[in-house]
Amino acid sequence: MKRYGQLIGVRAEKLAEYKKLHADVWPDILEMITACGIRNYSIYEMNGLLFSYFEYVGNDFEADMAKMAADPRTQEWWDVCKPCQEPVEGRAPGEWWATMQEVFHYD
Repeated sequence: MKRYGQLIGVRAEKLAEYKKLHADVWPDILEMITACGIRNYSIYEMNGLLFSYFEYVGNDFEADMAKMAADPRTQEWWDVCKPCQEPVEGRAPGEWWATMQEVFHYD
């Protein structure tokens, strides 16, 4: 299992819409998240930033993320969520959510 932390901005005028979308995530999106090895997934908001945390339990993260990205229903979900988001500076090329480096963990 590998832990991931990611960061992205949320547009102030879209925050309520983003929260509403995530209060009732489409069931097939949740099924795809699970099928792609993601567990214990949370998103937090503070001062215009969204922080996501999840644990990946699969064997090939890149392949599972490609599977998710190729899914037509996931693409529809992203089409409604992306206008609410604003990528942060400093993210790696090709990233939408900036992947963060873990600096501490305690079980």
